[in-house]
Amino acid sequence: MNAALIRIDEVVAQPWRNGGGLTRELLAWPAPQHWAVRVSVADVAADGPFSVFGGTRRWFAVLEGDGVELTVDGKPHRIVRGAEPLGFSGEATTACRLLGGPTRDLNLMLRQARGGMAPVRSGGTWTPQAACCGLFAATPGRCLAAGDEFDVPAGALLWFGQAPERLSFTAAQPGADLLGYWLAATPTGVVR
Repeated sequence: MNAALIRIDEVVAQPWRNGGGLTRELLAWPAPQHWAVRVSVADVAADGPFSVFGGTRRWFAVLEGDGVELTVDGKPHRIVRGAEPLGFSGEATTACRLLGGPTRDLNLMLRQARGGMAPVRSGGTWTPQAACCGLFAATPGRCLAAGDEFDVPAGALLWFGQAPERLSFTAAQPGADLLGYWLAATPTGVVR
């Protein structure tokens, strides 16, 4: 099965477009400058605005820290570790306020594609219903995909260029409070 494993600690941090923080781009598919799917992990150390990404749909989840309040086009949303990801337009005026201290956050952006992000549930299987998909592991474990098994360390993205029909994830340490997130994408014009 065609899968790529990208670890956060193997990706160089880059400054945000607006200079307000650092991000590690784990995936920009099909090409860095002309992506339809982008997955990144951002370190947010201070309150401030988000960069605008015209023509995109974004999902945001907190991986570490006390969480944030995102104000998207004037409407506040409180997002804490383990909560459902927040989906919003990349064109929206978005400001971030830290709830306690620095956070580490997972971001999925889709441009000319549809899809989304969902928390991994213990003991459950996931049917992506997408052309490509991935697992971001917040804790180490094993992903089962169409009969193949993959060991996934904490802080890594396991990406499938062709989505398997079903996936599951089992944490190496039972009782972890946040397992990770499933990510799905189907670029425009691709039939699943």
